[in-house]
Amino acid sequence: MILYLYSFLLSFLIVYLLIPPLGKLAFRLDFVDKPREDVERKLHRKPIPLTASYAIFIGFFSSYLLLTRDFSYETGALFLGGVLLLAIGTVDDWYKTKGKDFPALPKFAVQVSAAILVFFSGISFTGFVNPFSGDYVLLPIWLQFILTILWIFGVTTVINFSDGLDGLAGGLSAISAATLFIVALTKGQTTSAMLSITLIGAALAYLRYNKPPAKIFMGDAGATFLGFILAVIALDGAFKQATVLSLFIPVLALGVPIFDNLFVVIRRFLQGKAIYEADASQVHYRLLRAGLSGKQAVMFLYLISTCLGLSSIILLLLQG
Repeated sequence: MILYLYSFLLSFLIVYLLIPPLGKLAFRLDFVDKPREDVERKLHRKPIPLTASYAIFIGFFSSYLLLTRDFSYETGALFLGGVLLLAIGTVDDWYKTKGKDFPALPKFAVQVSAAILVFFSGISFTGFVNPFSGDYVLLPIWLQFILTILWIFGVTTVINFSDGLDGLAGGLSAISAATLFIVALTKGQTTSAMLSITLIGAALAYLRYNKPPAKIFMGDAGATFLGFILAVIALDGAFKQATVLSLFIPVLALGVPIFDNLFVVIRRFLQGKAIYEADASQVHYRLLRAGLSGKQAVMFLYLISTCLGLSSIILLLLQG
């Protein structure tokens, strides 16, 4: 347990110390998110640096690699996938600083490429335990590939889409990572537990600067990175050797962004809108329109996420 504590503290400290100088650098480079009254999703009233993603990335991998010395193919794929998402996210964020929208297709291609890297490193959804016979049902390789890519791409996307209010995406990621950490500890999965606790430290350090009113943003680069890591943690932990019932554990752990964005995608499809087009239809914007303040909306969604996380842990214990 002491190693988990060290990893949490180290990732927290690195991110906490790196964010202020990166924020100053953002202003010098004009890499800031500027307020726009013509865009409903832009709620801030002054320029905010978009550089927290680099602190999160450095803090997460520095802490994990330094304390675990895990230089496996799986870690390599996780690192390269993270670099890809950070790179394309930076381009996307740079476009936003100029008041432009980056095309969706390159982002889609890079996110899928990162997921493919993870699959071929050996981290994948391979099958489940038959509840009637107790036998393990090994899925065909092609189906393993499709389900793994869909899961990683889906979680990466929904965490990014949830990044609409100060403190929201970072807080939801920390709650989900805490849930997956408990699941990993219960199942004796040390790698997943280490990844989870390291991510919690990085996310909480970011929240120190991103809580309302935010002093810094992580942008698409940071939000997609957090989603990517959470997706891989679930694949390497909660989904491994899963029974049919326990397949719901990681889904509940990431419940708020998953269920909200499923609703949004279905709604956009029925309305004939582009599924990937950004708008203000996520639940946090609907809560604001219902009269809640930004802090109230964030705390309400934290509560729902915590309840779903506890539900996933209860589900895990019921199977034990």
